[in-house]
Amino acid sequence: MSPILFAMPGNKGLTGQLGAALNWPVGRLQVHYFPDGESNPRFLDEVSGRQIVIVCTLDQPDSRIMALYLAAKVARELGATRIGLVAPYLAYMRQDARFHHGEGITSMHFAQLISGCFDWMVTVDPHLHRHHALSDIYTIPAVAVQAAPAISRWIAAHVTNPVVIGPDAESEQWASEVANAAKCPYTVLQKVRHGDRNVKISVPDSSRWQGMTPVLVDDIASTARTLIAATGHLHAAGLPAPVCIVVHALFVDDAYIALQDAGVNRIVSCNTVDHPSNNIDVCTQMVTALQQLAQLTDAS
Repeated sequence: MSPILFAMPGNKGLTGQLGAALNWPVGRLQVHYFPDGESNPRFLDEVSGRQIVIVCTLDQPDSRIMALYLAAKVARELGATRIGLVAPYLAYMRQDARFHHGEGITSMHFAQLISGCFDWMVTVDPHLHRHHALSDIYTIPAVAVQAAPAISRWIAAHVTNPVVIGPDAESEQWASEVANAAKCPYTVLQKVRHGDRNVKISVPDSSRWQGMTPVLVDDIASTARTLIAATGHLHAAGLPAPVCIVVHALFVDDAYIALQDAGVNRIVSCNTVDHPSNNIDVCTQMVTALQQLAQLTDAS
């Protein structure tokens, strides 16, 4: 029997797309919000004796996580046999160390919360830095789907004479993977962050990239300060307006408009967070992971 997909609020489009690709039914999940803000999930289709999959991307996580947690717990209460989570954007991965006295490693605590109410998880390009794999902090089977192949295909199909540019040294392996698959060169910028909205960028010798189209690639665009600073330096170096590609288009406050105003050619994102810039579909990669995990948990 196929698992049933359920969409948390704001995730119906992606859930329907996954259901069509997998040939899995899409159930009805209603979340009622009381006047004081409390959430009350209600499954309008039977979940008893079934494996279910809840789809919820986790941008603006604090406004989403309680309803998601309760949905999983209610499904378990109603007799669901296995509960999977599809979180195309996985929040709470940045705080992977104790940077200041009195702080905690909140990525670990968030992982404990999710691991305690779901049986498995699929996400796309989580922010793995000091945690080298999701299994470092998650105790459930968790697959991190890579967006790089889809990004490479988009670059090859839509950008003339591209050069892929990573925003910092940490992005080199990812930028090289995207560039190699797109059959184009790459380089990496040097970034120094002085705060959430204060980023300094230095650009290597750009003489060899004259006449090429710079393609800035980043995993997360939140304030977009890194991409804005990089765009300014590329203009100063005499390069054309860059194409900016991000996996997770968070774009808080006026970040999207500010990046447009910085003089970019185009802004493109993957469909992990619903946004007008979505043009790169990563559903195919998620489908493969979902099939594997659903079969694995059914077999167990």
